[in-house]
Amino acid sequence: MEKTDTAVFGGGCFWCTEAVFKMLRGVLSVAPGYAGGTSEHPTYEAVSSGRTGHAEVIRITFDPSQITFRNLLTVFFATHNPTTKDRQGADVGTQYRSAVFYTTDKQRTETEALIKELSVSAKGGKPIVTKVVPLEKFFPAEEYHRDYYARNPQNQYCELIIDPKLEQVQKDFADLLAANEGQ
Repeated sequence: MEKTDTAVFGGGCFWCTEAVFKMLRGVLSVAPGYAGGTSEHPTYEAVSSGRTGHAEVIRITFDPSQITFRNLLTVFFATHNPTTKDRQGADVGTQYRSAVFYTTDKQRTETEALIKELSVSAKGGKPIVTKVVPLEKFFPAEEYHRDYYARNPQNQYCELIIDPKLEQVQKDFADLLAANEGQ
């Protein structure tokens, strides 16, 4: 049986991040959901209000023999703005914060090291505000959020926001794409 690992990222709208990570080789599943809040029963409506403290996140199950956590982090930081606090583009609120919810000390260490590298290389740039916190609990999002992009590619949000991210990944991370991508 293959060994799998889990990564949980909050990079704004989970429709975007789910679509991005589903493209990658070694990613076995991507589930949108909520993490980092206080409610034991978060719903999209409650999380969207900002009252629960949850972030929109994705839980990635991956095969580390095909893609590393570091590769996933690299794609994560390249496909959202980790320098804006509680927002991604027009999406504003704590639910859209940039966050890595680590599941092991190794993930925490790797994330902190990459943030340091990125901060050093961004001469004169804005500081990275990505939160690096332990995953306490992941709550799956409602069914209608799963595979949102795949089911709604003509939605205006998908065309204007998600399509450019997917094109960026195809261009910048071609070596990490699943074999069937781009066909």
